[in-house]
Amino acid sequence: MKLNCRHVWEYISDYIDDSLEPGVREDIERHLEHCEICSAILDSTRNILILVADDRVFELPLGFSQRLHARLSAELGTSGPNRI
Repeated sequence: MKLNCRHVWEYISDYIDDSLEPGVREDIERHLEHCEICSAILDSTRNILILVADDRVFELPLGFSQRLHARLSAELGTSGPNRI
Protein backbone atom coordinates (compact mmCIF):
# COMPACT_ATOMS: atom_id res chain seq x y z
CA MET A 1 0.00 0.00 0.00
CA LYS A 2 1.35 3.40 -0.94
CA LEU A 3 0.73 5.98 1.78
CA ASN A 4 0.57 9.71 1.25
CA CYS A 5 1.62 12.27 3.86
CA ARG A 6 -1.89 12.64 5.29
CA HIS A 7 -2.03 8.90 6.02
CA VAL A 8 1.36 9.03 7.73
CA TRP A 9 0.27 11.98 9.87
CA GLU A 10 -2.81 10.04 11.00
CA TYR A 11 -0.62 7.13 12.12
CA ILE A 12 2.28 9.11 13.63
CA SER A 13 1.26 8.59 17.28
CA ASP A 14 0.71 4.87 16.80
CA TYR A 15 4.02 4.67 14.94
CA ILE A 16 5.84 6.29 17.86
CA ASP A 17 4.00 4.02 20.32
CA ASP A 18 4.93 0.98 18.18
CA SER A 19 1.29 -0.12 18.12
CA LEU A 20 0.77 -0.49 14.35
CA GLU A 21 0.23 -3.61 12.33
CA PRO A 22 3.61 -4.70 10.92
CA GLY A 23 2.51 -4.07 7.32
CA VAL A 24 1.35 -0.52 8.04
CA ARG A 25 4.57 0.18 9.97
CA GLU A 26 6.63 -1.01 6.99
CA ASP A 27 4.61 1.23 4.64
CA ILE A 28 5.22 4.22 6.92
CA GLU A 29 8.94 3.47 7.18
CA ARG A 30 9.15 3.23 3.39
CA HIS A 31 7.41 6.62 3.10
CA LEU A 32 9.68 8.19 5.73
CA GLU A 33 12.78 7.08 3.80
CA HIS A 34 11.84 9.46 0.98
CA CYS A 35 9.71 12.19 2.57
CA GLU A 36 11.61 14.94 4.35
CA ILE A 37 8.42 16.65 5.53
CA CYS A 38 7.02 13.57 7.28
CA SER A 39 10.45 12.75 8.72
CA ALA A 40 10.62 16.27 10.15
CA ILE A 41 7.11 15.93 11.60
CA LEU A 42 8.09 12.62 13.21
CA ASP A 43 11.23 14.18 14.72
CA SER A 44 9.27 17.22 15.93
CA THR A 45 6.59 15.05 17.50
CA ARG A 46 9.22 13.01 19.31
CA ASN A 47 10.87 16.22 20.55
CA ILE A 48 7.54 17.54 21.82
CA LEU A 49 6.96 14.29 23.73
CA ILE A 50 10.39 14.60 25.31
CA LEU A 51 9.72 18.21 26.32
CA VAL A 52 6.28 17.43 27.72
CA ALA A 53 7.68 14.54 29.75
CA ASP A 54 10.37 16.81 31.22
CA ASP A 55 9.14 17.82 34.67
CA ARG A 56 11.48 20.76 35.02
CA VAL A 57 9.88 24.19 35.36
CA PHE A 58 11.36 27.18 33.62
CA GLU A 59 10.67 30.71 34.75
CA LEU A 60 9.77 33.07 31.94
CA PRO A 61 11.45 36.46 31.73
CA LEU A 62 9.68 39.38 33.39
CA GLY A 63 7.04 40.86 31.06
CA PHE A 64 7.07 37.89 28.67
CA SER A 65 3.30 37.28 28.85
CA GLN A 66 2.48 40.93 28.16
CA ARG A 67 4.86 41.02 25.18
CA LEU A 68 3.42 37.76 23.86
CA HIS A 69 -0.17 39.02 24.11
CA ALA A 70 0.77 42.33 22.50
CA ARG A 71 2.50 40.53 19.63
CA LEU A 72 -0.42 38.13 19.13
CA SER A 73 -2.89 41.03 19.20
CA ALA A 74 -0.84 42.91 16.63
CA GLU A 75 -0.54 39.87 14.36
CA LEU A 76 -4.21 38.92 14.68
CA GLY A 77 -5.47 42.49 14.51
CA THR A 78 -7.27 42.27 17.84
CA SER A 79 -7.28 44.64 20.76
CA GLY A 80 -6.09 43.07 23.96
CA PRO A 81 -5.52 39.60 25.40
CA ASN A 82 -9.21 38.97 26.12
CA ARG A 83 -9.99 38.92 22.41
CA ILE A 84 -7.51 36.15 21.57
